[in-house]
Amino acid sequence: MPRYLARASYSIEGVGGLLEEGGTSRRDALSAAIASVGGTVEAFYYAFGDDDLVIIMDVPDQASAAALGLTIGGAGAISWSTTVLLTPEEIDEAVAKSVEYRPPGS
Repeated sequence: MPRYLARASYSIEGVGGLLEEGGTSRRDALSAAIASVGGTVEAFYYAFGDDDLVIIMDVPDQASAAALGLTIGGAGAISWSTTVLLTPEEIDEAVAKSVEYRPPGS
């Protein structure tokens, strides 16, 4: 199953909800959303800095990952970004592929 890194930052309204409900309640709600598309959470952390929340999740496909981002981010409490994670073996497979490419100006 493809693995993704989700990063999120709370809006002012989202921080209010987090303060009201607590961290474990929000973890459970986001984990349930991920499970609703057939995914699982590998890691879930709150963070300091640019991101307030970091999740590593396994999700069946890109459409499901996009649905999560659209639904969760679209609710307005957090901004959500998703990054596809690749294994070292997938990078080996990519390196082994032959690509024909001409850089600009050559």
